[in-house]
Amino acid sequence: MTPSRPTGPSTPTRTVLVTGSTDGLGRALAHRLAAEGATVLLHGRDRGRLDRTAGEIADAHGVDRPATLCADLAELDQVRALAAEVRATTDRLHVLVNNAGIGAGEPDGRTRRTSVDGHELRFAVNHLAGFLLSLELLPLLRASAPARIVNVASAGQEEIDFDDLMLTGDYDGTSAYCRSKLAQIACGMELAARVPAGEVTVNSLHPSTYMPTKMVLQEIGHSIDSLEDGLAATHRLVTDPELAGTTGRYYDRLREARAHRQAYDLRARAELWARCLELVGHADV
Repeated sequence: MTPSRPTGPSTPTRTVLVTGSTDGLGRALAHRLAAEGATVLLHGRDRGRLDRTAGEIADAHGVDRPATLCADLAELDQVRALAAEVRATTDRLHVLVNNAGIGAGEPDGRTRRTSVDGHELRFAVNHLAGFLLSLELLPLLRASAPARIVNVASAGQEEIDFDDLMLTGDYDGTSAYCRSKLAQIACGMELAARVPAGEVTVNSLHPSTYMPTKMVLQEIGHSIDSLEDGLAATHRLVTDPELAGTTGRYYDRLREARAHRQAYDLRARAELWARCLELVGHADV
């Protein structure tokens, strides 16, 4: 049965940007939010898949065709251009969902690779892209308060070695992935400490374990949790009114949890924040 748009008293439409919204969790989230009446901005790196997803959402839910934003997050200049396009598309942004990312192996390889900017690829895509996008869109989010940033992270987390932030030594795709996800969570907590919760909240989550996404099935060959489980957990952080004002937290599915201990080390977190600002060439907030 196709979900219908909600009826009842008119409420302001919330605008939500979902990165990586042409596949898996991002695509499912975009569909659900559009069905509920949100204005969804779709991001992907493939124009054809973006256009198909926009058409499917419009047809399935009887809504206007969502705006589409094409950018490869492995290049920081494209992240900046993406933010500029968002600002040109809308004067309000209530939620940014940093969902796009790459896994520990195929299809992005198990050997060390670098982004266009020369950064280790998993750190660049899984963390630096969302970090920069959040900073670039922060003024728009603050102007749209109350707003939210939701980082789709992972329970797979590994301590960051500041002497080898880009993993130039012995390389392991799983370690690279886990370090990038810890960086995502830790910088999310640091941003939350710098921005009033009444303006923008910042929370991260492990949505589910090995959902049946293309990335998981290609590398692992099987799933554990369902896509619906991950969708429910992520949708809650995006929409639940009971989480208004809740910030700087990490969730394992639907429950608040403890991230890796390094995420709570204020000195390590400050160093990571400073290093990442330098890497993306952005001023502090």
